[in-house]
Amino acid sequence: MAYFTYQSKKIFYRETGNGEPLMLLHGNTASSVMFEMLLPLYQDNFKVILMDFLGNGKSDRLDEFPADVWMNQAKQVIGLIEHLKYQKVNLAGTSGGAWTAVNAAMERPDLIKSVAADSFDGRTLADDFAEKLIAERTFAKNDASARQFYEWCQGDDWEKVVDLDTKALMECAERKLPLFQKSLDHLKVPVLFLGSLEDSMVRSNLAEEYEQMKRQVQNGHVYFFPTGGHPAIASNAEAAARIIAEFINSVN
Repeated sequence: MAYFTYQSKKIFYRETGNGEPLMLLHGNTASSVMFEMLLPLYQDNFKVILMDFLGNGKSDRLDEFPADVWMNQAKQVIGLIEHLKYQKVNLAGTSGGAWTAVNAAMERPDLIKSVAADSFDGRTLADDFAEKLIAERTFAKNDASARQFYEWCQGDDWEKVVDLDTKALMECAERKLPLFQKSLDHLKVPVLFLGSLEDSMVRSNLAEEYEQMKRQVQNGHVYFFPTGGHPAIASNAEAAARIIAEFINSVN
């Protein structure tokens, strides 16, 4: 297993496949293992880079997660890219990882070729985000399949990881913290906003939000699947992989 050191802590990463670099970024309470079953769809065309954000998966644990978690994770992404000495990496972030991907591209556009941002609320959290989060996490912690997913991603201490993440997201929502370090006007790399119209874990007006973001960025694209749950990159796995590859290949 490969690790690199970031702010005195070890972050797990893995590389597989051939081609130009594509980093897949997991969402909150998940880890890079969520992409294991998706790898065959990407690794023949890309050098796929996986990582576990601090506090998750095989990476070192944290005493608490920062409320600006997606900005913090973006710096971890940049740290790994610099460690690997890559340039012009493609980022595909899903759910919370979508905010991370966009923030990384804003921070270091010189290192990022393109961003695919999948299944996330957009510029702000939905008005009912906190209420839905508590309901979802409460249900999940008592649901056998959800508990199995958490343990698969995090290990035996999954419940502590989930609770720390919930606390950070609640603080983010209550304080109405900015989700992006800058306005989307500053996003210089091409971005594909991807999602499913049946996704119940994102804002109800996601199609409208994505279109507004598309108009705000310099080179934005939107694609929606008519069916599928959260996240779209998994519920529409084969089609999403094809669309993401076509998007990356269209970027000069």
